[in-house]
Amino acid sequence: MPQLTVRLPSPLDMVQDPHLGGVRLLLKRDDLIHPEVPGNKWRKLKNNLQAARAEGYDRILTFGGAYSNHIRATAAAGYYAGLATIGVIRGEEHLPLNDALSFAIDRGMQLTYLDRTTYRRKTDPDVLASLLERFGPCYVLPEGGSNGPAVRGCAELPAEIDKPFDVICCACGTGGTLAGIAASLRDGQHAIGFPVLKGAQFLETDVRRLQREAFGREWDTWTLDHSFHFGGYAKRTPDLDAFIADFHARHGITLDWVYEAKMMYGLFERIATGTFAPGTTIVAVLS
Repeated sequence: MPQLTVRLPSPLDMVQDPHLGGVRLLLKRDDLIHPEVPGNKWRKLKNNLQAARAEGYDRILTFGGAYSNHIRATAAAGYYAGLATIGVIRGEEHLPLNDALSFAIDRGMQLTYLDRTTYRRKTDPDVLASLLERFGPCYVLPEGGSNGPAVRGCAELPAEIDKPFDVICCACGTGGTLAGIAASLRDGQHAIGFPVLKGAQFLETDVRRLQREAFGREWDTWTLDHSFHFGGYAKRTPDLDAFIADFHARHGITLDWVYEAKMMYGLFERIATGTFAPGTTIVAVLS
């Protein structure tokens, strides 16, 4: 069986940039953990893979859109772990398959589709029962992979940072990464999540729910900044594209436009407007 070799701890790189003023910025390069299961995807999946095996399952069933990074990563992780994977995709099948779904199939994932109305009810008992009747016993992983085991995996990240810091930032889809990071901060440290979805105020509740699911308690070491979604999930603007191009030209890193670019744009904007005092050390998680 092929082995999944991950790079942990992920690198921590200093950013030299005149736009930072007196702020010190470090990049936590979780995007380099593994080319097929990068960043928060590996941190979320590793405990769930172990749980699936411990509970006697040989297949994982999970959910996502047609361009879902979570679907891709679950397919790859299952392939390397020797677990079958089933991806329940939102909407109708469109052929030829896009790169994300083609990759998932190449890694052995079986795809099935739910119309958008049914997909919105994917966690209802009757919908789940129908899927499990069709595919047999499965370890069910929620869309985006965020659950208690996933949050505990993400909570390991701050301990890998071997330099003092004041603030840590991450992009947010389901809130699992933020929930884990915020649960492991030291006194005086704070986490900021940058939601990539428009109207994502529900994350205020979800982050707390995920912390309770993972640890039985909540933390108040985090906040959300909803100002930088650029129109919503998988939406982009010329300003965002220009920022990505400029960042690549100055630092040689191509930011993922769905998640990390929005976080970094927001972070640089907040630095420029004086949110952070000179001397503040910020860690930005790229995943």
